[in-house]
Amino acid sequence: MRNYEYQTEPYKHQEKTLQKSAYRTEFALFLEMGLGKSKILLDNAALLFEEGKINALLVVTPKGNLRNWDKLEIPIHLPQRIPHKVLVWQPNHTVKWKRQYCRLVLEEHPEELEIMVMNVEAFSTTKGVKFAKAFVYGHETMVAVDESTLIKNPKAMRTRNLLGLSKSALYKRILTGFPVTKTPLDLYSQCAFLNPNLLGFKSYYAFKARYAITRQRRVGSHSFQEVVGFHRIDELQDMLKDFSVRYTKDKCLDLPPKVYMKRTVALSSEQKKAYKQMKKEALMLIENQLYTTQTVLTQIMRLQQIVAGSIRSPEGDLVLLPNNRVKETLSVLEEISGKAIIFAVFQTDIEELTRAIGDSFGVDSVASYYGKTSQKQREWILDKFQDKDSDLRFMVSNPHTGGRGLTLTAASHMIFYSNSYDLELRIQAEDRIHRIGQEQSCTYVDLVCENTVDEKILASLKNKINISNEVLGEARKWFQ
Repeated sequence: MRNYEYQTEPYKHQEKTLQKSAYRTEFALFLEMGLGKSKILLDNAALLFEEGKINALLVVTPKGNLRNWDKLEIPIHLPQRIPHKVLVWQPNHTVKWKRQYCRLVLEEHPEELEIMVMNVEAFSTTKGVKFAKAFVYGHETMVAVDESTLIKNPKAMRTRNLLGLSKSALYKRILTGFPVTKTPLDLYSQCAFLNPNLLGFKSYYAFKARYAITRQRRVGSHSFQEVVGFHRIDELQDMLKDFSVRYTKDKCLDLPPKVYMKRTVALSSEQKKAYKQMKKEALMLIENQLYTTQTVLTQIMRLQQIVAGSIRSPEGDLVLLPNNRVKETLSVLEEISGKAIIFAVFQTDIEELTRAIGDSFGVDSVASYYGKTSQKQREWILDKFQDKDSDLRFMVSNPHTGGRGLTLTAASHMIFYSNSYDLELRIQAEDRIHRIGQEQSCTYVDLVCENTVDEKILASLKNKINISNEVLGEARKWFQ
């Protein structure tokens, strides 16, 4: 380790983390977004390769991060002296891709570090699992799961497949800035990927029985165990310390502060009427015990749509409602200078916002970055947006597409037109602008309709923050 030469100079916390984790077969990098988890992983892989301990690295990452690993992280941080080949997963294989894959798997290249980058969604498919197994079985491999909360659900197909694959890896790493996004139970599958015995439980249910407080609940003819709280958290904290490191940005980087603001938006008369009716229908379902988890979630989503400015007709058509939310967004944008990102949950809102901003500020000032945006267009948007001299000032996106793996430090303002209940997505989205390279304070504006689901969602996110703080032993402030 003492003779290892970095390609890019490490921060102190990065060097300390590598020193602690370098030769561990299982390790968790619980570093907040922007603290260089990718760099640490690549340095670790390079070190082990130079010492003849591995000859391959499989990186499993969200789909939106594939480009980052291939075009940014590996070229920048992997030492140039390390001979290597990189192959990015393609579900629809071209002849060229198959040829490259066969070369990686079937031909021996002891002088090269073979790197495969796959999106986590591939592990829900037979094809993806087959190719990953062949790669891991054919090499002395380190397997790393980037944004490991994506495998927190023990019942999910991709989780089960990755846990099975991990048994054949020599070294395993999980990377996430926020390992607990909902409850302490999020930790089980992530840690089981590293080693099922790390937490000392043979099953998720045994783990749950140890740390969750439950009570019997009946809904109609059905009964189930409802989680009402957690205990023995200090015990869980102590176990995590044995195989992980945790760093937060406030302890490692001198970044500008975050500023949170709420802008209250009044419902239109049409929204009030639709919201009242939808809420009434939801309460009737509950009173008559005619609901499931899915029906409750559907009702919440419908209420959220109404608040954002649309509703489904009885025929299933989407109908736009008069609303003040777009107008308020434009008012915020008029008050700021420089660039801004606007996040919205629903596709309709993204498209409506893009049109409205284009009408007010010019069509060249705004771009939408969401599911319908092609890969080529995405790359163009990112390059233009980060260019401080370009006309592109505003990017309208959803957290699933634009909230992970991107560096958008050209902006210092972020508007949440709407939110979801997913804490990880919220934190990930915030950190697109609050990271290394940011020189200005970051302002986050939430649009909120009072006495609606908007306030419920923000309260839920804050509660999840508090649970995470308890598990990780932190006092992270959010939206105070």
